[in-house]
Amino acid sequence: MRLLRHAAELAPHGRPVCLAIGVFDGVHLGHQQILRQTLADARQHDGRALIVTFDRHPNAVVAPDRVPPQIYPLPQKLRTLAATGADALLLCEFTPEFSRQTGEAFIRGLARDLGRLGSVGVGADFVFGHRRSGDVALLRRLGAELGFQVHGLAALALDGETVSSTRIRAAIQAGNWDAAGQMLGRPYAVAGPVVAGDRLGRQLGFPTANLAVTGLALPPDGVYAARVRRMDAPSPDADSWRAVLNLGVRPTVRTGAAERRFEVHLLDFDGDLYDAELEVEFVARLRDERKLPSLAALQAQIAADVAAARACF
Repeated sequence: MRLLRHAAELAPHGRPVCLAIGVFDGVHLGHQQILRQTLADARQHDGRALIVTFDRHPNAVVAPDRVPPQIYPLPQKLRTLAATGADALLLCEFTPEFSRQTGEAFIRGLARDLGRLGSVGVGADFVFGHRRSGDVALLRRLGAELGFQVHGLAALALDGETVSSTRIRAAIQAGNWDAAGQMLGRPYAVAGPVVAGDRLGRQLGFPTANLAVTGLALPPDGVYAARVRRMDAPSPDADSWRAVLNLGVRPTVRTGAAERRFEVHLLDFDGDLYDAELEVEFVARLRDERKLPSLAALQAQIAADVAAARACF
């Protein structure tokens, strides 16, 4: 799948371009029905399927105090969207200038740069453009004028409840990753790059990989059994390990302000993962995070956690 920064990079050549537009955080089952519709339209009209999304949540610019925690960081979202089979993805840089564009100007700009629109697919309640000026009604008016179909797809329901990014975030933060995974259509997992830590785990005999997870929706603090794999592995089974995950503020060794950390100790692994990007899937909650009386007590507790984690696989 081609990654575009500007719509004009997808040179017009007579074939219609079918669009799926959205934030697509999590690429959940509701998003997937929009994407499937766009792919079907492209096949039907011998066109190209183009996903249009944004490099950050729009609230990061228009309402910084109301930015929701993200289900997926941008690289994970892009990887998941790439797996849909679309021809290209347009990643719009959501700047203050971009946010001042009306919904109508945004769609007319895409139509101008792409040459010919075959269809536009969005969620039925999707709004876009300055002061939320764009919606399905606007798309239908422009579609009638410019000659493209519009699909405003109703929210998908699962077990009688609407599938939404908001509900998935709530499930994650409640520790219900199974429910989150059902709405995502795949197991819930956290992805992020490995960053440098203080190497305390190595001193205790349990080296950890520390993931950068700022801004993500996460389960409650605690110790978990987990599965870990490298995102650049050639297959899901290659470069994957069982692990113990500590999510929290490390109360036994904390000396300053609380800093939430996401640390995984890979079982039966001895190597260097700095700068690698890992995906961590939660398997079972082992215990709450708690303050222990000494480093020796912490070392013994981690050994017990490793044994408990092994029993989960």
